[in-house]
Amino acid sequence: MKKGYVQVYTGDGKGKTTASLGLAFRAVGRGMKVIMFQFLKGMTTGELKTAELLKPNFEIRRFAESKKFTWEMTKEEFEELKQMVKEEYNELLETVKSGQYDIIIVDEVMAAIHSGLLTVEEIVRLIDEKPETVELILTGRSAPQAIIDKADLVTEMKEIKHYYKQGVPARVGIEI
Repeated sequence: MKKGYVQVYTGDGKGKTTASLGLAFRAVGRGMKVIMFQFLKGMTTGELKTAELLKPNFEIRRFAESKKFTWEMTKEEFEELKQMVKEEYNELLETVKSGQYDIIIVDEVMAAIHSGLLTVEEIVRLIDEKPETVELILTGRSAPQAIIDKADLVTEMKEIKHYYKQGVPARVGIEI
């Protein structure tokens, strides 16, 4: 790729991760190499199984994996998770700077910011240090303005109606 851009998928609607996976699927079909870093996702999902089928051109790594939500953690558990994320951030930064991948997706990074595990400044640094040829995709609700300002493309997913509000849980193959 001659020029890689920064894309942000944000908003309160469903589809941010799904959109980034669609882009990854298209890119792998064109021979590109893609990696997705997922923050704060602990359950088994369909994309993990699909990534196995698309190796070596598609890989998913999970960061800040936990069986608890951050607000359910003790102070000690949260601090332990935060330290782990700092180490994982360094791995993410090195991967971005390496130029090994055509597309790097950082899924639910906004949740990592809003929960206090990462800072806006750390994500701005990712943007600033990415090689010119790397496409960087950032997802999550409530993207901070500093990240929006740095991005080349921002899409807001807006919820109009969702069956979840009628008691329908996440469905295998659709949401998970």
